[in-house]
Amino acid sequence: MKNIKQKAQKGFTLIELMIVVAIIGILAAVALPAYSNYQAQSKLTAGLAEISALKTEFEVLKNNGDTPATALAPADSGNCDFTITNTTIACAAQSAPTQIAGAVLTWTRAPDGAWSCKTTAITTSDGQALAPKSCPHS
Repeated sequence: MKNIKQKAQKGFTLIELMIVVAIIGILAAVALPAYSNYQAQSKLTAGLAEISALKTEFEVLKNNGDTPATALAPADSGNCDFTITNTTIACAAQSAPTQIAGAVLTWTRAPDGAWSCKTTAITTSDGQALAPKSCPHS
């Protein structure tokens, strides 16, 4: 009786490759929406940081008797279209992801000098949950 040696298997079978492709597809289906939400949330947070930085200059102008709406006119950034009045600083999100399209972050100064923040104009419920915690959606 001859001793026949089998060749060792090299590489992967088609089934093994198909299983790997299916697993990658499932992971991508979960990861892409999560990444999209992360982008939207960071866009809102960046807008909030930009308008929050303007509060100090707003207060200085107000205390000096100047009109903040005319004296405080920042150049629009990549994240915001600014709107400044004598009581508010607002940021309308530019080129925003669909979850937060039309979002507006607004700091409002009360007559006593207290500031309050709110996020408005987000129409989708998942977008409303993306508003910064310090500037909730209303």
